[in-house]
Amino acid sequence: MGRFGQIVSRDLHLAVKQGMDSFMVVMFFVLAVVLFPLGVGPEANILARIAAGVIWVAALLASMLSLERLFQADYEDGSLELLSLAPFPLEAVVLAKVCAHWLTTGLPLLVAAPLLAVLMHMNADGFIVLAAALALGTASLSLIGAVGAALILGSRRGGVLLSLLILPLYIPVLIFGVSAVDAAVGGFPMKAQFLILGGFLLGALPLCPWASAAALRQALE
Repeated sequence: MGRFGQIVSRDLHLAVKQGMDSFMVVMFFVLAVVLFPLGVGPEANILARIAAGVIWVAALLASMLSLERLFQADYEDGSLELLSLAPFPLEAVVLAKVCAHWLTTGLPLLVAAPLLAVLMHMNADGFIVLAAALALGTASLSLIGAVGAALILGSRRGGVLLSLLILPLYIPVLIFGVSAVDAAVGGFPMKAQFLILGGFLLGALPLCPWASAAALRQALE
């Protein structure tokens, strides 16, 4: 197993050992979606119409919950400094930690999303599209969030600052993710939305680890 895999495995092991982060993310996601039928009423037509937007917004907010600690624990115990001094690109370290973050937050959201879509009376045509759009979208959200997590490293009120930094950058992913599901449910083509979501991911894949690594070097100086 290479260094990249070792870092992913280490973060997954820590996530499983601590356990609560992934559980809280999924529970927040479920509770946030469940609140909407209680708030807007049980009418199936209304819930079906807002289902894609509600699930996407809840997934976006849930994915932010554990971002603050993406680098914080390693920063506090000195592991991050050791990783930065190791003969391994810091950009690859960031990418490995983002992979572990997505596996412990984005993947559970993908599993829970179709069940919540049933609760929201979403048309069955949208289930697979919802899962596929979330797979592309949550990966982009984790990459973008890593930049914010690196920028707030060591700062006070980091959670609030993180939200202010990255929420505007999440908006394009949210718009095209919801649009893809709505297009599928309405019987319209959704190839353009998926191409754009894929473009976001391809763009974020090299840029976000690079920007995050630069912010981490600044924080470690």
